[in-house]
Amino acid sequence: MQFTKLQGAGNDYLYVDGLREGRDWPELARRMSDRHFGAGADGLIVVAPSAAADVRMRMFNADGSEGEMCGNGIRCFAKFVLERGLVEADPAALRVETNAGVLVVEPRWEDVRVTGARVNMGEPVLRAADVPVDAAALGPSDYAALDAGLASTLGVRPGEIAFDAPLAIDGAAFALTAVSMGNPHVTAFVGEPVADVPLDRLGPLVERHPAFPRRVNFHVVNAAARDRLVSRTWERGSGLTLACGTGASAMVVAARLHGLVGDEVRVEVPGGELTVAWPGRGPVFMEGDAVEVYSGEWPE
Repeated sequence: MQFTKLQGAGNDYLYVDGLREGRDWPELARRMSDRHFGAGADGLIVVAPSAAADVRMRMFNADGSEGEMCGNGIRCFAKFVLERGLVEADPAALRVETNAGVLVVEPRWEDVRVTGARVNMGEPVLRAADVPVDAAALGPSDYAALDAGLASTLGVRPGEIAFDAPLAIDGAAFALTAVSMGNPHVTAFVGEPVADVPLDRLGPLVERHPAFPRRVNFHVVNAAARDRLVSRTWERGSGLTLACGTGASAMVVAARLHGLVGDEVRVEVPGGELTVAWPGRGPVFMEGDAVEVYSGEWPE
C-alpha cells in the first residue's frame, strides 16, 4: 500500500488513498503511526469518497481512535488530494467532508505545489453540554474574566459555558475553558512558561478525566500579547504533538472570551506557527503550512 507522510507545523500524518478500497483503518493507524516499529506519525488520514462534498477526510489518531477533525491534517489533506488529482475539484477551494461537517480549504499554490492553506474551521461551540463537558465533574466556573457582552452576542449565557472551571489533578491546578471546534478542547491560561508544565504526566490525566465523556484535547497557553499566544498541546488519542490546528482555533476563541486577544492571532506551537482569525462571531479561520516529508510503501 502506497502512503505519503506530510506535516503541518510539525503535526505529522500518514496519508493513503482509500477512494477505491477499504481496510481496517484503526488497526492500520496504530501500526503505521508507531514511531519505533512503524512509519511514525501522529495518526493516519484516509481519502474517502463523499456524497456531500468534493471528498471525505477520515482521520485516525495514533491509538486507532477516529477523530472528528484535524486542522493541520486537513491542510495537508488538500495538498495530497489536489497535487495528485485524486478528485475533480476547484483548485482554489476544496470542499472536504469531515466528521465535524463540510469545511472549505483554500490552498496556497506556488506553481504546481500547495505550500499551505487557509481553512474555514466553522463556528465554535461554547455550550458545555455540546462540547461535551460534564460541568458538574469540575469545580464551579469563575466568570469574572468573561466578556459577557461577547457571550451574549454569541447567544450563550455564562452558566452554559465551562469557563475558568477549576480542575485539581495530581498536584496541579488549572482553570479550564471549554470550546468545541467539531472536537472537544479545554484551554488553561497559565502564568509559568508552557514549557515548564509537565504535560507528559498531566495530559493523559486531563484527557481521560470523568468530566470529558468523549475525552478531550488539553492546551496550556501563555497570553504573550494581544496578537500572540504561546502554546503546548496534549492531543486526544495521540499524546504530545507539535501542533494542533483545531486546538489553536479553540484557544484563540477562549482567549477572545477572556478579552486577551484581538481579531487575528499568531499561535506559536512547538512545531512552528499558525495564524487564527476570529472577530468574535461567525466561523474561525486558520492558516498554516503543508509540507510533504516522504512517500513509501507499507508492506501488506
